Amino acid sequence: LQLVESGGGLVQPGGSLRLSCAVPGPTLHYYSIGWFRQAPGKEREGVSCITISGRRTNYADAVKGRFAISRDNAKNTVYLQLNSLKPDDTAVYYCAAYYGEGCTWSIADYDYWGQGTQVTVSS
Repeated sequence: LQLVESGGGLVQPGGSLRLSCAVPGPTLHYYSIGWFRQAPGKEREGVSCITISGRRTNYADAVKGRFAISRDNAKNTVYLQLNSLKPDDTAVYYCAAYYGEGCTWSIADYDYWGQGTQVTVSS
């Protein structure tokens, strides 16, 4: 399963970005999706996740109220809307696929990973 992230870039504090995680072919509906991020010198951390049905989502405390995850299974794409961005949000953002209906922060639970997209928040 190939995951392709896009939408990263350079944005000023307080700005917004929308990240996309695309899956070629009609297979996304078998997978729950997580978004993770890794800043320089830090461990990879969970940001948000969404189950196959989309009925359950979860957010890290650091992004609650600012980020929103959604999915469009017909378009084989999961989105992460990033609002009110802060310099601490600067990181490489990865999407990952977990086979089945679940929302987990455990990196080991995810079967497939994308290559990452860089988000830089700076004035």
